[in-house]
Amino acid sequence: MIQEIAPMKYYNHYEEQSPSPDDWLLIYHDGELLCSFEKDLSFPKVSEIQQENMEITYLLTIDRERFFLLRDDRDSDLQGYGWQKLSTLRNAHPKYRVFAAETGMQLADWYRSNRYCGRCGKRMTPDHKERMMHCPDCGYMAYPKICPGVIVAVTDGDRLLLTKYAPGPGRTASYALIAGFTEIGETLEETVQREVMEEVGLKVKNIRYYKNQPWSFTSTLLCGFFCEVDGDTSIRLDTEELSVGEWFRRDEIPVDDDGISLTREMIGVFKAGGPHFQ
Repeated sequence: MIQEIAPMKYYNHYEEQSPSPDDWLLIYHDGELLCSFEKDLSFPKVSEIQQENMEITYLLTIDRERFFLLRDDRDSDLQGYGWQKLSTLRNAHPKYRVFAAETGMQLADWYRSNRYCGRCGKRMTPDHKERMMHCPDCGYMAYPKICPGVIVAVTDGDRLLLTKYAPGPGRTASYALIAGFTEIGETLEETVQREVMEEVGLKVKNIRYYKNQPWSFTSTLLCGFFCEVDGDTSIRLDTEELSVGEWFRRDEIPVDDDGISLTREMIGVFKAGGPHFQ
């Protein structure tokens, strides 16, 4: 999956740091990243940006490579680099830099969304000891947002339920599993039951946790579950959310593991004869 970058090591501990000329700058604008990936994925170095009073914020480190955010991104345009949507970089190399770019965008969105206090409207100020924005006027504190959600593989013996999203902004036409965000007051298992019932009208049982994945494209911590259909297998599709809901036998599943997403890994595990729980 995208966060599996071993033997490289990801360090997310925050501390104020000053950039060196060889550190990477992650520069985002309208959901796109300034980068080059003709060979290896790379980003502008601090030494390549000639701007006065640049607003640079430390983001993360992977092994010895440090990544900083250039928060004033309006006028950045460098020869040899272009603006790319992160979705086009998912299979770029090296993989750890794709992970850095994805995680960096989540933090960039958080900084942009917390420039002003949500309580009193005053300008927020970054904390000097931890990754937090605080309001000097009313004392409100804001931390990076992580939304829990579920990925659900619904099985019926040798069959797996695959779905496709209804057309809409940011939605792909690929086969996927049922997914949804956890609501306030819900357990993850209750989210599984509710989402499956809402989207395809099925009851489920034997809900078993599989694995989780940070998915910064939606600021989500995805938790994967396998479960079995309980009773009637007739699909009653929520057409506002989904365009397709179909049962596939293992040898008919038209999706392979892409090495990036929890969804694809879970489909691949079932296709290969799993999962095997103790």
